[in-house]
Amino acid sequence: MRYRVLVTDYVWPTLDREQAVLEPAGVELVPAPSGDEETLARLAADVDGIMTCFASVTPAVVRASSKLKVIARYGIGVDNIAVDVATGRDVVVTNVPDYCVEEVAEHALALLFACARRLALYDRAVRDENWNSKVGMPLYRINGKTLGIVGFGQIGRRVAAKAQALDLRVLAYSPHLTPKEAQQAGCRAVSLAELLEESDFVSLHLPLTPQSAQMFDRERFNQMKPGAIFINTSRGGLVESAALADALESGHLAAAGIDVLPQEPPDTGEALLQQENLVVTPHIAFYSEESLAELQTRTAHSVALVLQGRMPESVVNPEILERIHLQEG
Repeated sequence: MRYRVLVTDYVWPTLDREQAVLEPAGVELVPAPSGDEETLARLAADVDGIMTCFASVTPAVVRASSKLKVIARYGIGVDNIAVDVATGRDVVVTNVPDYCVEEVAEHALALLFACARRLALYDRAVRDENWNSKVGMPLYRINGKTLGIVGFGQIGRRVAAKAQALDLRVLAYSPHLTPKEAQQAGCRAVSLAELLEESDFVSLHLPLTPQSAQMFDRERFNQMKPGAIFINTSRGGLVESAALADALESGHLAAAGIDVLPQEPPDTGEALLQQENLVVTPHIAFYSEESLAELQTRTAHSVALVLQGRMPESVVNPEILERIHLQEG
């Protein structure tokens, strides 16, 4: 084998799909036994590439290899990668920006319905031999309500399209969203404050950046319409967990559906997870058998292309391309 690529972590059964792509390109995969920084830095010392899912590729891990050429994220967000350090070392960072659009949009709406119809509460009651329709009352019709989408990229737009088919009125906020673009998508562009004040449901679809970290804090939740429902399938770090827990406990928010947490898995006794009006899933919105196959294959292809001196489909740090001159096609 000509190259070695470290796989920091993965949540699927095997690396067979990656091997099918990378072995013909002369790549040996090096699966890490754990995702802690010390282990990853040690294993990264002699690799040409890194593939990572949830593990943190810290500055120390990036600097560990003198011949590192590519870091490929199994996913969309790259907040777990020290992109600035990689850029300074002329290491290409890639992602797969559009592999699970349908799955996340579907999951966001599934959480919306689960919260609005209080499915988890009724399920627990029935299993506890409490066959009582009153435990979840009152319930309200979803049809005709207002959904506010915060972040209007590919996933946010897909949520909007699906929501409109369910007869939901859709408001959208994104820093650079124009009224014309929103109108073309069947939505109305509004300020964040207006969206929070008017929406019965708020669904979060933003990347995690230093500017967006803990964007949803006590002030934001207080701005939300009393009795509203909050949905987050993007990044846990966008939300101040204690503030969300308080908003749920006080009854200011009727419910929340979340797929992501600031710390995964969470600490035992996490206050947010004690709330009866919370529906939570373990960072699974991205997953279907179809999206997983696409994710593994496309991530591996990106690594193979960079190692061969060719342009991958998505480069997170394009400013380095003037220095490393990857071939097109």
